[in-house]
Amino acid sequence: MADNKLSEQDPTKKKRRLRAPSETVRERAMKAQVAAADPTPTKKRLLIRGFTLPIRLIWRGLKWVSHKPPLKQIGHGCRWFGTRRPIKFIGRILGFNYVAGSVREVKMVTWPSFKQSIRLTRAVIIFSVIFGSLIAGVDFGLGKVFKQIILK
Repeated sequence: MADNKLSEQDPTKKKRRLRAPSETVRERAMKAQVAAADPTPTKKRLLIRGFTLPIRLIWRGLKWVSHKPPLKQIGHGCRWFGTRRPIKFIGRILGFNYVAGSVREVKMVTWPSFKQSIRLTRAVIIFSVIFGSLIAGVDFGLGKVFKQIILK
């Protein structure tokens, strides 16, 4: 019986389709983060990585060597020396904590893309030209008015 009812349904009736829910701002942001975290290497990036490879290898070697016996003790000594009160005080005077905090803050910044930077730079230049010409016009007009008042 149930099969007969299904076959007897009107074929001209359109089936209702459900819309997929639209993407939220958070989902778009997460998708952009995932895309930014795993970019495909560009020619420029590969070129830079090629130039920095020797530096990275030297740094890796220095890190490895610094954990071996003679340098390991020297590193511990430097760390101990840096924790003493007079040395900490000198570090505060010289601003080492400020520099370290600044570096931490800069790492947390969400930098604009190149296209956004260009667009914002153009907006600033256009605004500066308009505002500068407005100030120049007011200055010129007030200069004329005051010259006529003073010279009379």
